[in-house]
Amino acid sequence: MSGHANSLKAIFFALGANFAIFVSKLAAAIVTGSGAMLAEAVHSLADCGNQGLLLLGLRQAERPPSEEFPLGWGRALYFWSFLVAILLFTVGGMFSIYEGVHKLSHPEPLKWPWLALGVLVFGIVAEGFSMHGCLREVNKVRGQQSLWRWFRTTRSSELLVIFGEDLAALLGLTLAALAVAATMATGELIYDALGTIAIGILLVAVAVAVANEVKSLLIGQAMEPARRAELDAFLRARPEIAELLNLITLQMGPDVMVAVKARMAPAGDELALIRAINTVEAAMRAQFPEVRWSFFEPDVSD
Repeated sequence: MSGHANSLKAIFFALGANFAIFVSKLAAAIVTGSGAMLAEAVHSLADCGNQGLLLLGLRQAERPPSEEFPLGWGRALYFWSFLVAILLFTVGGMFSIYEGVHKLSHPEPLKWPWLALGVLVFGIVAEGFSMHGCLREVNKVRGQQSLWRWFRTTRSSELLVIFGEDLAALLGLTLAALAVAATMATGELIYDALGTIAIGILLVAVAVAVANEVKSLLIGQAMEPARRAELDAFLRARPEIAELLNLITLQMGPDVMVAVKARMAPAGDELALIRAINTVEAAMRAQFPEVRWSFFEPDVSD
């Protein structure tokens, strides 16, 4: 069984990195008077806001169930994760594409290119630190899966968003540094413009991929396939259950709802049957602590 990731730690890693990059870009903009660098500083500040939204989602997901929300607020985290993906698409990707197209039609010489390159290199280091922290949490839960397989099957939307954002930022900063270096080496401003467009396309692609995965969680996905298989095997192995007829799981943020229909082994009377069901549910919650709600239906057929 895989461990449990600390999503909060990954979010704070990303928040710290983005704030450090924002400060460095703002300082460079003040020193050089560059409007483009100021725009980049605003972009990094917006990234800090993304982490703020994820923290808000985590806080809301902890709200207890109520009469109006009997299954709690866990899925609120998916809403805020989806919103962050949309913001990454619009604010990040579309702004970069617009800026690149604008530079193609209205090329301007680079101001203080060495300072810009230095800021980008610092950004790469900071984002690398954030990505390292994120991957450390991802590795706790992905087990033997590839990163791509984990990306497609994880139910941790906030960790998914942080991973996508860190990956896009790290690759984007690398592209920007290469574009600035190529412009400095050749004097051709087109490299800077094309690099900016490439960054925008990259951000859009990552945002669409992340949004697509979170969309599935918003609609209502089962628990992770490997974990569901473990639960299925656990129930089939219980001596109280003669036959598992149906198993439905639903991921509710960090928690899971489970509905079981099973043909029970002969128990003698109704009270013994109830006790057998309670024993199975207690054992299931002990083995699968993420199961918060359990609905058990004894039957003879599905």
